[in-house]
Amino acid sequence: CCCSCCSPPAQCYDGCSDCCTQVRGRSKSRSLSTSSPLMGAKVYRRTSSMHGPCPATKFGPKACMLENPRAVMHIQDPASQRLTWSKAPKSVLVIKKIQDDRLLQPFKELCIFLVEVKNMIVYVEKKVLEDSALTNDSFESLKKKLCTFQEGYDDLSDRIDFIICLGGDGTLLYASSLFQDSVPPVMAFHLGSLGFLTPFNFETYQSQVTQVIEGNVAIILRSRLKVKVVKENRQKKNGVQEDRLIVTKLGENETGRATKQYQVLNEVVVDRGPSSYLSNVDLFLDGRLITTVQGDGLIVCTPTGSTAYAAAAGASMIHPNVPAIMITPICPHSLSFRPIVVPAGVDLKIMLSPDARNTAWLSFDGRKRQEICHGDRSEEH
Repeated sequence: CCCSCCSPPAQCYDGCSDCCTQVRGRSKSRSLSTSSPLMGAKVYRRTSSMHGPCPATKFGPKACMLENPRAVMHIQDPASQRLTWSKAPKSVLVIKKIQDDRLLQPFKELCIFLVEVKNMIVYVEKKVLEDSALTNDSFESLKKKLCTFQEGYDDLSDRIDFIICLGGDGTLLYASSLFQDSVPPVMAFHLGSLGFLTPFNFETYQSQVTQVIEGNVAIILRSRLKVKVVKENRQKKNGVQEDRLIVTKLGENETGRATKQYQVLNEVVVDRGPSSYLSNVDLFLDGRLITTVQGDGLIVCTPTGSTAYAAAAGASMIHPNVPAIMITPICPHSLSFRPIVVPAGVDLKIMLSPDARNTAWLSFDGRKRQEICHGDRSEEH
């Protein structure tokens, strides 16, 4: 399986959630019509419809979905989706799980193969090359040929053709967070503790990487949530204005407010943080108040995230090709509030309830935790 997360301009579901492409090694293409041996009749298979807006078809600067000439509808059968390249890929980003000595040898083997055999431009994290275990003479000469980057400082948007992850699902989530715009295809090898999204076996990495570079491999699209956090500007006690959140290039500057946007592959979690009080938040759907959630928190997840935190909180699993958003309460103080599924084109808004006795905390795929107060809001779509 090769997985890729993509964002604008490769958006899906009315531009409200981004796509992630997962390549499957042994998928079978379905024929729209096949000849039957019975009296020359033809058997027609019904094309699949997701009853949702079109998914993304471009992933990064060079990767795109191979068109299926037999597809009648614009939305292809998920089993027939395949990856192709507009130009031969030249650069690859290798993400390695940090502080895991078991991955040092696979990491070195992969880098040597990509640089010396495939003549690829290889990008790695600077902190990975600073590992003392990689200072031996055999790898020292290759380190000079590798390009490095630092999270939060270097922009990789238009430099990377595809990504290779060595680790578990957390490593893939980290790779997704590095690309808040268009995300290249991601090929994830299962070398960690959890492997829902990392089905590749490293023992045959050379042949599998070669197949991805050549293209025409099966893919699966996964959606991402676009989250906007809007925070009120507040006054300090001395009267000096204080911004609770710095406006970034992704944010839209609003009067008296600071905004920031995130793209998340799994989920957005609202919880009570270190407070002893229950969290109390209002949930709006397309501008209408749906309910007030009182409990330990709330999970807003994608179909991919339905197998993660939401599953542990009692939610059902959603197939990644279903265009939907799941809302799951965390230990709700209610006998009737159960997980609900809404269409992928809706706008969700979460705010602290006027009756809330404490603030709430947000996290995005388990990272970048921040506090929200009265007047702040989180918008997901």
